[in-house]
Amino acid sequence: MLAQGCASSASRMPPGGGYYAAPAYAPVPQVAPAPQMAPVAYPAAAPMAYPSPVPVPAAMPVGMDMPAPATGISGLTERQPDLCKASTYASSVGQPGSSIPTLGLSRTYRVVEYRGIEPQDYDPNRIVFRLDAAGTITKIDCG
Repeated sequence: MLAQGCASSASRMPPGGGYYAAPAYAPVPQVAPAPQMAPVAYPAAAPMAYPSPVPVPAAMPVGMDMPAPATGISGLTERQPDLCKASTYASSVGQPGSSIPTLGLSRTYRVVEYRGIEPQDYDPNRIVFRLDAAGTITKIDCG
């Protein structure tokens, strides 16, 4: 048994011309092919003149002046060696970190644990105790 809608006509257009009428096209006129042209010979180009290379000295002159150092930079603190007197506590290296409060420190200090986060503010008068994974003091410096 066939379905009535699918097999009813060969073209699936509705009867009576459908929704729009196809435009009638004019036949395309036949045009003769374009004639073959002979290749054009162009005159030879003149050789390009390049400037001569500039000689480069083998080394910079010895007497050349160095640029002046930058001045007026704000926000930078010069790091001075042992301004906080960290070397007076050098005997604490190898001791447990719990011994730091018993050292009788009169200035500010910071304890940096193993792989801990350390703020990047620099204070040359502050003593910094650095601990290893076991909590032992491994280094004492300023900062």
